[in-house]
Amino acid sequence: MSLRWKNAIYGLLLLLAMGAMWKYRQGQAAQPIRLEGDTMGTSYHITYFDERNRIFQASVDSLLVEVNKSINTYDSSSEISRFNRAQRSFVFELPYFYSALKTSRVVVNGSQGAYDPTVMPLVNAWGFGPRKIERPDTAEILALRAFVGFEKISFTEDSIWKSDPRVQLDFGGIGQGFGADVIASFLRSKGIQNFFVELGGEGVASGKNLAENRFWEIGILDPESDYIEQKFKARAVLKNMAFSTSGNYFNYREVDGKKYSHTLDPVTGFPIQRALLSATVFAGDCATSDAWATAFMCMGHEKGIEVVKHHPELNVLFIFSSEQGIETFVSDAMEADVDVQQ
Repeated sequence: MSLRWKNAIYGLLLLLAMGAMWKYRQGQAAQPIRLEGDTMGTSYHITYFDERNRIFQASVDSLLVEVNKSINTYDSSSEISRFNRAQRSFVFELPYFYSALKTSRVVVNGSQGAYDPTVMPLVNAWGFGPRKIERPDTAEILALRAFVGFEKISFTEDSIWKSDPRVQLDFGGIGQGFGADVIASFLRSKGIQNFFVELGGEGVASGKNLAENRFWEIGILDPESDYIEQKFKARAVLKNMAFSTSGNYFNYREVDGKKYSHTLDPVTGFPIQRALLSATVFAGDCATSDAWATAFMCMGHEKGIEVVKHHPELNVLFIFSSEQGIETFVSDAMEADVDVQQ
């Protein structure tokens, strides 16, 4: 047999072998890779599919350490903590502080200040931050409002400064979502297209759950749940989007028998008292979802519904109380993908 024919037969056999391997792989369910850990006072869970079966645990943990070093107020050595102690200005050392500020500015402006990260003095006064107190002081809270307002800070790509030494920042309303975005960006940089990132209840869904050949799904907690009995009020199908839910499920302070919400109104300085029980926001990135969920909890569902009409980049599920009981509102674009339990 000629060399030419031998090469032709070899090439045909190689193609047949490759075809057989492809059919075999198609018949096998894709195997997910799962990572989990602790960060930002909560936990994270990541599921992704990688043909090369790479394990990114160490890289993810390293990234989240860097994010915490930048924007976590519970770390006294973090960049944001050092800025809060500074008299006027601070120069960025890591890339995350500036990115969080940029997203914050967009949401502050869009929500007309319902979300505002300069609430840190109020957060401390109410005992929701690193500073723990027994009882809020009303006079102090009223006085601290003078140092709250995003216009009291300015920033560039390399530095930030404030108009008064008492101005302080808190990224509690955006930090976990921002952390989820950092992980999602890392996975995409590695060529991972099908993944689900969840960090503290917020996250990013990309592609599909290949093991089940369907889009990723989440359950949204019923506001009447407690630590012992937790149930879902709705389920949502996620088609390449980020999500965040803000509510006062378990995060509150009780003083003299009265419960105070952890969501503070930047204008009044006091915890919100709204009919809105929880706000779930679906958007292109999780930091935006996280910040807007905080904003909607502050402004309430009625104003929130009107605001959403002018922001096509946002979709929401609001769960709120009314004279008729517990009601819900779902954005038109998400109606087909959100199943509310009656």
